[in-house]
Amino acid sequence: MTANLHIEPFFHDGTNTWTYVIHRDEDAVVIDPVLDYDPKSGNAGIDSLRVVQNYIAEKNLRVQRILETHAHADHLSSAQVLRAATGASVGIGDGIRKVQQHFAGVFGIDHNDPALRDAFDATYADGDVIDAGSLRLSVLATPGHTSDSLSYVIEGHVFIGDTLFAPDVGCARCDFPGGSVDDLYASIQRLYAMDDATVLHLCHDYPPASRERRSEVSVGESKRDNRMLRGDTTLEDFSQARRARDAQLPAPALLYPALQVNIRGGRLPPANANGQRYLCTPVQGELPAALD
Repeated sequence: MTANLHIEPFFHDGTNTWTYVIHRDEDAVVIDPVLDYDPKSGNAGIDSLRVVQNYIAEKNLRVQRILETHAHADHLSSAQVLRAATGASVGIGDGIRKVQQHFAGVFGIDHNDPALRDAFDATYADGDVIDAGSLRLSVLATPGHTSDSLSYVIEGHVFIGDTLFAPDVGCARCDFPGGSVDDLYASIQRLYAMDDATVLHLCHDYPPASRERRSEVSVGESKRDNRMLRGDTTLEDFSQARRARDAQLPAPALLYPALQVNIRGGRLPPANANGQRYLCTPVQGELPAALD
């Protein structure tokens, strides 16, 4: 008799991110693990990951795969710390190459740097199947927020990254490099074509004070109540609303630190000659010559 599938969510308060441990028997998959990072002090740590690791140890689980839904711009990944501890491979969507190419230019990294080329153990495309012991996940490409965005499907559950949020929050922004309103609309239509009882597991929640945070929503509820894109929302209406909303949004607080780490698969940049590692911020805008 096949054991029941179990899904355990972990919330990272600093970035409003959900990490998931999916397991059956002793086999487990971890989705979107987070590295603690304070941009004011530069302190990085793994306290939040230890909570996930303690759960894995308590349940005597063997992590088979570490999966990223996309190269996150709002938190740093702890995938490599978990990989070192478990030996599990790290995978992401094959659209990561476009993301790496763009941000290599932003950060002055050689496009052929092995730190980018070999950053991930596996890259996945739409329709791929991931075997993880007693777990079997199907890959659903859901671009729009980013070009590498993937959802992972298993037995009536879909881990959707930033594609959709809780109904009162809406859906992902589309103004990042490689983002596309049209692509996001099409991706959400693929989710909305699933059975209404299908459970969508969120990567983030930003709850108002009036409700508790939530990690999941059904397809039926999102189709009925999502403030940005219901089941009957047209592409034209969505496009107008999404573009207007994106024009008001600031850049994520951890945009540059996160992407320097996440395009490397969760690794920090190499240390400078003084032995110190740095996360840099490109200076923007037109500046007077006196600052050169």
